[in-house]
Amino acid sequence: MSAGLRKEYGIGEVIGRGRFGTVFRCHSLESGEVFAVKSVDKSLLADDIDLEGAEQEAKITQIASAGNPHVVQIYDVYEDENFIHLVMDLCEGGDLFDRIAASEGAAPMGELEAAEVMAGLMEAVMACHQRGVAHRDLKPDNLLFDGEGRLRLADFGSAAFFGDRRPMTGMVGTPYYVAPEVVKEIEYGEKIDVWSAGVILYIMLGGIPPFYGDDAKEIFEAVVRGNLRFPTAVFSGVRSSAKDLIRRMLCKDVSRRLSAAQVLGMYVPLFVFSLFPFSFSLGFPVWGNWGFSA
Repeated sequence: MSAGLRKEYGIGEVIGRGRFGTVFRCHSLESGEVFAVKSVDKSLLADDIDLEGAEQEAKITQIASAGNPHVVQIYDVYEDENFIHLVMDLCEGGDLFDRIAASEGAAPMGELEAAEVMAGLMEAVMACHQRGVAHRDLKPDNLLFDGEGRLRLADFGSAAFFGDRRPMTGMVGTPYYVAPEVVKEIEYGEKIDVWSAGVILYIMLGGIPPFYGDDAKEIFEAVVRGNLRFPTAVFSGVRSSAKDLIRRMLCKDVSRRLSAAQVLGMYVPLFVFSLFPFSFSLGFPVWGNWGFSA
């Protein structure tokens, strides 16, 4: 590891592995405060686009995370010939994928818990979009939980700037969660993140992806068709307000698809209101401060 990193931090055990590197527990040698360090192995980066993404990740994350409590913060960056090291918040509560996989019962999550996750995610995404940043790879694996159980959006390695109404291009993301305009390899905007979040909500409530296939090609074809169904065997107990929210997030017509701000400001509150009509404040809440303890 980088000499500069080892001068400032003590490196502990491996706590995660990804496509391009490894995440370690670490602590500040000066204060003793505990962090995580993500070490990206440059030799695993497939091309110049991957390398550019890895090198930009720290800059984009710092822009996205400033004052944004639902985004993992980056504190230090070190780079040497072989690695890029990012020192960041340690999130010891696991990720959303683990929570979905560990759930018992007919559905992975109840509607209230799903609404809480969606609210935190949309708060994070809305702040990113206001700063001209699109994440471009929203999926349960990238939604972490800190020691207090608060959702933290992580992994901005595929993120891009879209400020000044600049369109984005490029086939990025993960097959089940990628938006149809990305698959078509046409120019697209920040609402691709809303599509991905809609897929996450569908999976949280149903336990299955809305568009699927035996391989990436079949999944992409299903995404482009966008034939959204709610199988009765899976969604019979899910309220119509939740299904309506998913439809508006997974709308193939980008002009009609909700923005992150619309999801946060209108439809998530109405969804929760349908669950608790008598305890809901008519003044829409600041979602990051809601505990959803009912």
